[in-house]
Amino acid sequence: MTRILVLNGPNLGRLGSREPDVYGNANLDDLRAMLDTAAGDHATIDLRQTNDEAELIGWLYEATDAAVPVILNPAAFTHYSYALRDAAALVTKAGIPLVEVHISNPHARETFRHTSVISGIATGVIAGFGFDSYRLALDAVLRLTAARPE
Repeated sequence: MTRILVLNGPNLGRLGSREPDVYGNANLDDLRAMLDTAAGDHATIDLRQTNDEAELIGWLYEATDAAVPVILNPAAFTHYSYALRDAAALVTKAGIPLVEVHISNPHARETFRHTSVISGIATGVIAGFGFDSYRLALDAVLRLTAARPE
């Protein structure tokens, strides 16, 4: 069974209470339950959240070293963290899928949110579908890993 890291950056631990008009009312436990159900017997979901850039980078190293696909919501780090971008590039350069996700559509929000330093090295980007962004990313990762030679 494929293990998939679902990594969430700063402030996403406040889902359910932070700007529900933008992010909805569901929290990370709800996201975990939805992804576990969607993954079924095809994958195990390892969902994590941190406000610490260094910890997030360490998790990307872990993904690279163990060849574990990643669904990444870099949150605010999306727009400026070149260190995170370089760590994410290690994943994709190793041939491991990394899908960047966003709950909201960054291009429909403030101008500073329109730039992602991650998108250029991600396998793909899915944004604007609420928690379904993660479900769509999961589907993409499962398709990509099924096609990946072991």
